[in-house]
Amino acid sequence: MLVCIPNVFNAAQVAALRDLLDNAGDAWVDGRVSAGYSGAPVKVNQQIDEGAEVALQCQQLILSVLERHPRFISAALPNVVYPPMFNRYGEGMTFGAHVDGSVRIHPHNGTKLRTDISATLFLSDPASYDGGELQIEDTYGMHSVKLNAGDLVIYPATSLHQVTPITRGVRVASFFWIQSLIRDDAQRAMLFDLDNAIQTLNQTDADATARRALIGVYHNLMRQWSET
Repeated sequence: MLVCIPNVFNAAQVAALRDLLDNAGDAWVDGRVSAGYSGAPVKVNQQIDEGAEVALQCQQLILSVLERHPRFISAALPNVVYPPMFNRYGEGMTFGAHVDGSVRIHPHNGTKLRTDISATLFLSDPASYDGGELQIEDTYGMHSVKLNAGDLVIYPATSLHQVTPITRGVRVASFFWIQSLIRDDAQRAMLFDLDNAIQTLNQTDADATARRALIGVYHNLMRQWSET
C-alpha cells in the first residue's frame, strides 16, 4: 500500500527543519555509512550523522508531529518508528534500485526493529530541483513520487525503489522506517480502508448502530492481526 499524505508539516515547520539542516556543516557525511551490502554500491548522496545534535533536534520535531497525525497513524498503525534520518542529493547524486534492509538497530536504545514500512518526508520545493523522483515498484508497475515540501509518502519496505539522478538543484528529505502493529501489508490496507469508511460515516452522521458495528469489526480485526 502506497499512501501519500499531504501537508504533514506546514511551511513554518518545514522552514524550521531546513534551517537546522542547511546549517548543519560537518554533520553531513557520506550516505554510504548506513548502506547495507547491496545498497552501498548504488548509493551516492549525503546524510546527517545519526549521532549529531542536529539529528536529534530534527527527529524530535518530526516525531512530535507524527505521533499526533491521524492519517499517518491510520495508514501505518505504528508500533515503533525508527528515528528519522536526513539525506541530501546534489547534482549527479542518486540512489539506485534497492530494497531496504529488513531489520535495523535502534540508534538510541539498541533494540531491533522490523522494517515493515518505508517513509520519505519531502523537504524541498519540487520546482527547486530536477530529477530526484522516488520511484517505487509494486505489482501494478512503477510509481514516481515527487511531492511538495511537507508531504509524506509511506510504502511497503519490501518494495524495490530508487531515487533518480539530480540534474539541477538540491533535494533534501527525511527518511525512516516503521515497525507496524500489523505486519502484513494487505491487512494494513484493509484496516486503512475500513477506518476511512468509518470516519466518513461519522462525518455524515450515518446510522449509529451500523457505525458501532463497523467499529467493532475494526477493533476485532486489530485484535486478531496485531503483533504487540
